[in-house]
Amino acid sequence: MNQPILQVDDLHVEFRTDDGIVRAVNGVSFDVQAGETLGIVGESGSGKSVTNLAIMGLVPTPPGKITQGSVRLAGQELLNNSNKEWSRVRGNDIGMIFQDPMTALNPFLTIAEQLTEVSKLHMGHNNAEAIEHAVEMLDKVGIASAQKRVFDYPHEFSGGMRQRVMIAMALTCQPDVLIADEPTTALDVTIQAQILELMQQLQEDQGTAIIFITHDLGVVASICHRVLVMYGGRVVEEATTGDLYAEPRHPYTLGLLHSALRWDQETEGELRAIEGQPPDMANLPPGCAFYDRCEFGQPACTEQVPPLVQLQQEQRRHACLVNIHAPQEGSE
Repeated sequence: MNQPILQVDDLHVEFRTDDGIVRAVNGVSFDVQAGETLGIVGESGSGKSVTNLAIMGLVPTPPGKITQGSVRLAGQELLNNSNKEWSRVRGNDIGMIFQDPMTALNPFLTIAEQLTEVSKLHMGHNNAEAIEHAVEMLDKVGIASAQKRVFDYPHEFSGGMRQRVMIAMALTCQPDVLIADEPTTALDVTIQAQILELMQQLQEDQGTAIIFITHDLGVVASICHRVLVMYGGRVVEEATTGDLYAEPRHPYTLGLLHSALRWDQETEGELRAIEGQPPDMANLPPGCAFYDRCEFGQPACTEQVPPLVQLQQEQRRHACLVNIHAPQEGSE
């Protein structure tokens, strides 16, 4: 297998707050191959977005701080970058689609002003070349009459069109890695399907690696090659999409799948919610952070944080001391 385009190793991020130190990311490790889509799922507060802000060098300091770890893009370490070096990487080598298209664009600047800034900075375009490139990108993401619409303001675009503008901006310089942070959350299902199809097509055309952060397990099933499940700032499971949906190994993953509609399975009665609340990240327990919500919990789970293990001959990892597919004590 080729060297991954992006490698994250033992990443730790913490925030100093009035309530104490919030350890938002605790030893996260993963890699992404060129042309691959990696899905990252988990409840709000599990560390998904903070992990990817760290990859982009965008953790607000203070109160945030990357205390440990490594992020390598094409073998080059990023976490030691100066501000000037980060400016060369962001938008050029790594692009990011932020969560909310309604607020991510500057309402006082035209679409042209916002799109051309990227290509002028990283591609050396003059104004005419930058405008021409901006029109080309808008056309590529499916915005009609791009030659005219490029001079409009964000409020003149619908939510779906603004999201397309954000994708155009993120892909302007054909980055090696695209981070998409819940890019379809605020969109209706029709526009959502169009955006996902667009991202897949652009990935095929440009070979971009995509990190797709979402709560939508249906979206994950449709576009992701592998899935990373996060809970309490840690990776609790990683597998190919097919393996994860067919046989989840971690109780939290099982809970997520039971709480969502599945097209490939019949749903009898009500969907099963995961009882309880996510852990207090400023006061994480000494053992497994999911123990209080887990139906398979054992006393040993409270004593140590389960290591993330990869079984021999398997291309998947999970962090659980219990085999959730084995008959449980007291079961018939």
